[in-house]
Amino acid sequence: MRKWIAGAGLVYVLYGLFIYWYLFMTGDAAVPEAVRGTEADPASFMKPSQLAVAEQYSNIKNFLFFIGIPLDWFLFFILLITGISKKIKQWMATAVRFQFLQVAGFVFVLSLIVAAVTLPLDWIGYQVALDYNISTQTAASWAKDQIIDFWIGFPLFTVCVLVFYWLISKHEKRWWLYAWCLTVPFTLFLFFLQPVVIDPLYNDFYPLQNKELESKILALANEADIPADHVYEVNMSEKTNALNAYVTGIGANKRIVLWDTTLNKLNDSEILFIMGHEMGHYVMKHVYIGLAGYLLLSLAGLYVIDKIYRQVVRTFGARLHINGKGDIAALPLLLLLISVLTFASTPFSNAVSRYQENAADQYGMELTRDREAAVDTFQDLAVTGLTQVNPPLLVKVFRNSHPSIMERIEHAETNEKTEEDPTSKPDSDQ
Repeated sequence: MRKWIAGAGLVYVLYGLFIYWYLFMTGDAAVPEAVRGTEADPASFMKPSQLAVAEQYSNIKNFLFFIGIPLDWFLFFILLITGISKKIKQWMATAVRFQFLQVAGFVFVLSLIVAAVTLPLDWIGYQVALDYNISTQTAASWAKDQIIDFWIGFPLFTVCVLVFYWLISKHEKRWWLYAWCLTVPFTLFLFFLQPVVIDPLYNDFYPLQNKELESKILALANEADIPADHVYEVNMSEKTNALNAYVTGIGANKRIVLWDTTLNKLNDSEILFIMGHEMGHYVMKHVYIGLAGYLLLSLAGLYVIDKIYRQVVRTFGARLHINGKGDIAALPLLLLLISVLTFASTPFSNAVSRYQENAADQYGMELTRDREAAVDTFQDLAVTGLTQVNPPLLVKVFRNSHPSIMERIEHAETNEKTEEDPTSKPDSDQ
């Protein structure tokens, strides 16, 4: 057991050293020669001091991300190899009579352990954001969000675990298929509830207060044939200086939401471009495409997890203190497999997301007919968020669900050149 723990610890440390070396010493975030002097060159809209700070902040943030994910894997492995997971199960069996309460108690203790181990890294991330003036959130507000996260996640997680172990006891060979069938309505239900139940637990949402701007946005929506009565704003300035807007929810609960930081720091033309971008997501049905893609990936993922789970339990069950596939003590193994496969699929899901974001950028520029506002918006996003304009490859692949700021500005420039191409055929009536 000591050898396994030492080996896993060594692998984790070597991985952390590699990530540090890659991000801080070799990660290529330099500006290509072809971009220098253009609007996509960060030197054209950021001071040298801002560039240096953005590089530092981005590297720290990316480092925390890359070492945080395998920390969960290491923790789950330790819980299994040391027999702690089995002991928690035994404690629950002696503490409560009913099996469903034993499972709920096991999930609660496991959730507390995971929260306690990952909390220091989360706290460091919060402090870094404060130090670089990205976060404006008080420690009390941050702690409140952590507590809300826990008490939203715990009951949902408990229900999922109860259903999983019930399915595997009743349908050992096809549990993964039945689990996926239940995932579809459950996911749709959460998507429907999120804008009106979950999101308001963290922030206050209300109709856009600037009625003149709202009229402009609704006129833009009408031009795009989008049924819209309200645009919502959220008081994110209490927590951050960053800018954002997004589309959330499905059906009657679909919302377009603007952060108040965006309203306070951007002019109307830039906000209208952002709205055009979000309307592009709506028109091209990206929310539904993303939801369908998630459900298809989850089907494939559950099938693969079933095969690996069976093999690991069969081969290493005794060493990991697992008595079979239906043993609640095997839950850390299941979580480990889910986390690893989710991380492995991230490059694909991010690539699809970047394609959709690029298409939404294009739609926003076409709808507003204001390419300059798009460029100004991208530049403001980089400055206010201390964003690397051209992040290293691993960051792009595993972290970026949007094209880089440099790519978005270059796309806008390409769009302008295409529109102004003198070789394009004129209309017959000109």
